This record gives sequence, structure tokens and C-alpha cells, in this order.
Amino acid sequence: MQAAELFEQEIKPPEVARRLRVSLKSAYQWHQLWRDGGHEALASRGPSGSRCRLSPRCLEKLAAYLDEGPAAHGWVEDQVWTAARVATLIGRKFHVSYSVSGATRLMHRLGFSPQVPARRVAERDERAVTVWKEVTWAEVKEPGRPAGATSASRTKQGSRGSRPGDEPGAGAGTPRS
Repeated sequence: MQAAELFEQEIKPPEVARRLRVSLKSAYQWHQLWRDGGHEALASRGPSGSRCRLSPRCLEKLAAYLDEGPAAHGWVEDQVWTAARVATLIGRKFHVSYSVSGATRLMHRLGFSPQVPARRVAERDERAVTVWKEVTWAEVKEPGRPAGATSASRTKQGSRGSRPGDEPGAGAGTPRS
């Protein structure tokens, strides 16, 4: 509605674009809409895109299913909800097809994040993890190379005599065989 107010004050679209920090194209489109239909033509029509194919009741059920965890729905190998699993779950429970990206957006809408465990595994042994980090990892980890020992490139620099000329760029115009 700010754009409509500015247009009423006879402010040109480039200045409206600058003030509202939008593209020039958007400002000109808004100006055309405003000339044709006034304030109402610039009113928001809500979010764009397709509407959710699950009812509010189904969304509540889906959130409850997600809270139960993947193992409760057949994925016993780990406790991670991936977007692909959620899309499959939606298909199984609600007979509605969702793409992986659509399932991701739906999960975010419900407050879930795909591929990130909500909590640690119940069987995790913190003492064993600490021992592994301090003992086993220290044995397995290779020592790093000294800072000045290598160059950034693994290629071997050619000798000056093998270059096609003595100055930089010499021979650049000659075809290579």
C-alpha cells in the first residue's frame, strides 16, 4: 500500500523503486496496476503457490506421526526423518503424493527439520565416545604436513627453457599441437 500512496503523490516509479527497495520492473508493474485499479489492485492476495493438499486435521496427524519417530513407521535402521521418508509416509497414511521438496517445505511449516535428529540416540555411551576420541582417533589420525612443505599445486613447474618465449604470454597466439 505504500506504493499506492507514493503514486498518489505523483512520485515516479523509479523513485518508488528506490524508496521501497524493489526492482524497477516491479515498480512499473505496480504503477500500471495502480493506474488501472487503484489501491485495491495493489492489495495482497495472500501467499502464492499451490495450497496445502492436507487438511489441518491431517497436518496434526502428520506432526504426531513425525513425533513418533521413523522406527514406528518401519524405518528401523536410524532415527532420522528425511524428506523422502516423510513424502513416503504422507503417501502411505493420507494417499496424497508429495515431492521431496514439497515434503521439506511441509516439514518446515510443521517445525521439523529434515535429516537432523531431534535428540541423541538413547543407547549412546558418552564415556565410550570420549575414549574413542582421545585414544583411537589419536592413533588413527595421520599427522599433518608441515606448513611450508608443499605448494598449492601438485603440478611440477617447467623449466624456463621449455617455455615458448621468455616473457609472459609469449606464444599465446600460436596454435598448440
